[in-house]
Amino acid sequence: MLGPKISETVRSKDLDADTRAVLLLTAALTLARLIALFRTPLELYPDEAQYWLWSRTLAFGYYSKPPLIAWAIRASTALGGDTEPWVRLPAALFQAGATLLVFWIGRRLYGSRTALAAAALYALTPAIQLSATVVATDAPLLFFLGLTLLAYTALQGATGGRRLALAAGVGAALGLAFLSKYAAVYALIGIGLHLALSPAARRSWSAGSAVLALGAFALVLAPNLAWNAAHGFATLQHTAANAHWTARHLFNPAEFGEFLAAQFAVFGPIPFAVLIVGAILLAWRRRLEPADVLLLCFTLPPLALVAAQALVSRANANWSGASYLPGAILVAAWLIRWRARRLLIAALAIQAAIAAAFLGLVLSPRIADSLGAANSLKRARGWAQTADVVVRRARIESPAGLSAIAVNNRFLYSALAYYGRDYFREPLAAPLMIWIRGTGAGNQAEASTPLTPAHGQRVLVVAIEGWFDTEIARDFTRTLGKELDGIWLDRGHRRKLEMFVGEDYRPRPRDPATGYPSPQWRAGDSVSPSPTPP
Repeated sequence: MLGPKISETVRSKDLDADTRAVLLLTAALTLARLIALFRTPLELYPDEAQYWLWSRTLAFGYYSKPPLIAWAIRASTALGGDTEPWVRLPAALFQAGATLLVFWIGRRLYGSRTALAAAALYALTPAIQLSATVVATDAPLLFFLGLTLLAYTALQGATGGRRLALAAGVGAALGLAFLSKYAAVYALIGIGLHLALSPAARRSWSAGSAVLALGAFALVLAPNLAWNAAHGFATLQHTAANAHWTARHLFNPAEFGEFLAAQFAVFGPIPFAVLIVGAILLAWRRRLEPADVLLLCFTLPPLALVAAQALVSRANANWSGASYLPGAILVAAWLIRWRARRLLIAALAIQAAIAAAFLGLVLSPRIADSLGAANSLKRARGWAQTADVVVRRARIESPAGLSAIAVNNRFLYSALAYYGRDYFREPLAAPLMIWIRGTGAGNQAEASTPLTPAHGQRVLVVAIEGWFDTEIARDFTRTLGKELDGIWLDRGHRRKLEMFVGEDYRPRPRDPATGYPSPQWRAGDSVSPSPTPP
């Protein structure tokens, strides 16, 4: 056994009390998050709008992410409509489920008391507050990683039919984690590492259970792999491209330091310090329990590999998010084992204060404005007004006819698709497309709706914040009606829009060295074919 039996550590009435406590905690936090989602004036981030757009056309894969986030949004919006709270609803529900999974895993490994502390630490983790209110791939990833870990821990010591059922559960849950985000590979690494380190873990598996786990995993993941094969492995290539490794910059200590410092903010200052110090000291003194080793196998790979990525290139703080769930259980177990009650209370108090402050900012973004932090919210503001400006100009141009509305970046494309959805559903509305600067698609919008000469007769071009508007204009034989507009996001930030009508779209040849349009091209020169989506 990895940890003590529950009956040996707590009485049944204590277990019932702890179960009631975690259910109450989860329900209260979820209710608070739902109130924030339904009352916030903040609009969808462009990435959230992008996932909503994907959910309108269900598929087994998309250019930059696996499909599960789109499926979840399709389900929630089918229940309540396309408004922002219903788009974001899956985030809150997935994180509520993940909190309960933390409790069940912690109870199985260490007992009910540790499980309750772990669930509280996880639910109040700063990064989880964002993940529970912004719809993205991290929330379903963490839920299905938790499900994988629960099935894997339950399998330790299981025999017979129960072992086979749990093995199938491990494979299926891991497959769903991969359909959420390819960072699920860290769990695969964790399982392999634990099997390599633990003879007891290896004895828990039979040939039949291993085959069943691999079969369930392959069955769940197969449709996404087939989609990728049919689309040039676009999602896998995009995921790999995020590494940004270059031969000239393979040592970046500043990026490494920033990544580690950010972990104190996203995981919590006390929990992350306990995690690092505890792992080093207990390993050095050889006092790691079997349950500790199991959780470290799932916690350390995301942190270590993403830290290495930061050292050789760059890394976002949330790229190590797969470590949050097992890490919270470890931290709670160590603090209780060390009888560090005051430290645990301090950690929970700090995390709770951060969670309350975050929900306050969501409910009243003006607080961020008054604190000088308005810049952090600018991507969730002004998109409805931006869409109104574009739609108004499109209606003005409609009598003369528009063959397309073309934008110059994916953020604007996704936001217009969502906040201009009523216009684009009209039978005579011009289709929304995107101008490609390089030689091929770099995102889902460019892969699915690139501006081509076939739709380039008379185009309303919209460029956000002046990005490349001059280059876009050179791709048209004639331009007219240039208009500058701006949308105030707060007192200090303004989104600038540049619009014009372009006629006879003739994309310039792309420079083979840079991939960008050649500046030497002149009207009358030969025209290269438009970029083809992968």
